[in-house]
Formats: sequence, structure tokens, C-alpha cells
Amino acid sequence: MTGGATSPVPADCVSAADYERHARARLPADVWAYVAGAGADGLTQRWNREAFDTRRLVGRVLADMRAASTQSTLFGAPLPYPILLAPVAHQKLVHPEGELAAALGASAASAWMTVSTLAGTSLEEIAKESGTTLWFQLYMQASREDTLALVRRAEAAGYRALMVTVDAPVNGVRNDEQRAGFRLPPHVRPVNIEGLPQPASRAGPGESPVFKGLLDGAPTWADIAWLRRETALPLLLKGIVSPADAERAIEAGVNGIVVSNHGGRSLDTLPASLHALEAVSERVKGRVPLLLDGGIRRGTDALKALALGASAVMVGQPVMHALAVAGPVGVAHLMTILRAEFEAAMALTGCATLADINRDVLWPTAWRANSSEAG
Repeated sequence: MTGGATSPVPADCVSAADYERHARARLPADVWAYVAGAGADGLTQRWNREAFDTRRLVGRVLADMRAASTQSTLFGAPLPYPILLAPVAHQKLVHPEGELAAALGASAASAWMTVSTLAGTSLEEIAKESGTTLWFQLYMQASREDTLALVRRAEAAGYRALMVTVDAPVNGVRNDEQRAGFRLPPHVRPVNIEGLPQPASRAGPGESPVFKGLLDGAPTWADIAWLRRETALPLLLKGIVSPADAERAIEAGVNGIVVSNHGGRSLDTLPASLHALEAVSERVKGRVPLLLDGGIRRGTDALKALALGASAVMVGQPVMHALAVAGPVGVAHLMTILRAEFEAAMALTGCATLADINRDVLWPTAWRANSSEAG
């Protein structure tokens, strides 16, 4: 798929990092600040990567891989491989077709996709054009009636699950965007919620808007319990890093949890997503599926996440990079790369199926501490 005369994929794009490099060179500085920007000082975003980079694998040899497979079942549906497209807002910032192009690429790569409430194309049109399993990411609206209207639209359009983002009742401090002067251009609009009332500041002179209007209507656990009663779709909460919140989510009847720190874009100095996964997994003990979001750039990252209790992982920023560089072909190519890397990592750690992936594939930290290796 790379290097051909008619391919939009640059010949040297062979990894997610290559797509990031090309996207940075092509996108305007303010758009790049939005796509790549971290919360505040970027510590959590950096820790997301460091957690994967510093966790070592145990290579195993001579395993019988003749019946090897990446397939599993998630919420009753066959999942070809455990790497999904995360919900990402405003994809028309990087490609004219936005989410439609991403859905086309995901479909070509047999990858499941989660569509954002803040998509630039209607959720119905995306579903109509898609050939893969779709989930709908839901931002709870100021009124339950408006929230339920979005849910009913997703149900009618054939979305297979609801994923409620719960860790961003207000935006994090995004200094990179502020410095770059980022503003959504007129052609990039959240069409699915146009006309719905949104929180507005009531702050007077010298007052912060955070507690003066921006949290009006922010969802609570009572709203999650209400939503659970209103839909039969599998319900996931995205943005859990606290084991105590994971426990409360299970008590509220959710079907799955996405361990996520919002890609390091929300509250800075939250723990790395991989570290939070380890803590949440120890508390949940397999009662509901866990997914991991934040920092995935390699197939080995997915393997490490599954070893620590995830059923699947989600990729967000890399999809935006691939979309910016090569449109739907880039998205399909990126997902194919990640799948191939994941399969190679399974083979080289002796794991023929996802059920074989456990903590035994991770090099014990005590061995590392007693070795002469630096870092």
C-alpha cells in the first residue's frame, strides 16, 4: 500500500510515528496544536508513552502458532482484532471528508470505530456509509431529553454500543492551543448537536467561568443510572482512572470501562493510562471488559495492555495523523500496520490466542531492578 505511483501513502510511512511526522509537516500550526496538544505542561501525555516504553516483554520460542488468531468476542460480537478507532472530535480539521473518510478506512481494515458526538458529519450518514461495527461516543447534554434524543438516533442508525465520556465536564487547560490561537474554522461544526443548548459562562469581572456556568448540567452518577435504564445497548464509561470509580461504574450497571486519561489532554499529572489500567484491572477482576485509551503507537503497546487486563485498546491521535496524510487509505494502512505489529508481538512472545496473553509476557520489574540495564 506504500510507495506506489497512485498511492497517497508516502513511501517511508511504515509506522504510526511516520504518519505523525508527515502530519506535523502538512497541517497548519494551529490545527497541529489542537491535534497534538496536551493538557497544561504535557506531563500525562509524556507519561503515557513512557509507561509503554519502559515496560519490557519476555520473548518466548518454539510455540505452536499454526492456529494463531487475534479474534475474540466483545459484547456478543466477533472482534477481528483488539485495536479500535477511538472517538475523536472534529475530524474535518485534517481531511475534507472527516469521519466518513475514517469510517471508510476502518471498514477496509476490519477495524471497529467509535463515532464522536462532536463529529462533523451526522451519525446517520456515517452509519450508512460504514462497513464496520460502529459505537457511538456520547457527551451527556444539558437536558436528559436532548441526551436521549441522541441515544435514540444512535440506536435507530444501528450503532452497537454507547460510550459515555465522563472525564471532561470542562476542557482541560490547553496552553498549546492558546499559544497557537486555535479556533474551529467555520466549516468544522458539531452537526449532531447543533441547536442544542450548551453551557455558557455566567462569570462577572474577575470571576472564573469554571464554577460560574460551565459546569451547569454536568452529568453525575445519577445520570448514568438513568441512562442505563433507558437503553438496552451495551454501555461503557470512558475516562476512568480511579479503581473506586470503576467499582461505582459496575454498581451503576455499565457493561464496560475505558481506562483513559483523555490522551493527556484533560487534567495534567493524571497517571499514565497503562498504570491506571493495572490498578483498575486489579479492582475489577474481570467483571466487565476493560479497554485502554491513551498512548498506543505500536502493536507491542496493545500486547502490554492486554497483558495487564485490557480486552482491547483504542487509538485516537494516530488516526488523525493518518487521515491528514493519506485519507481513508492512510487510516486503513495505519490499522493494518498496528495489526501486523500486534500479531508479530504475539508470535514472538509465544501467544497463539488472546487468551494466552497475560502478565507472563511482561518482564518482571524485580528482574529489571536487579539487572545492570540503565533505565
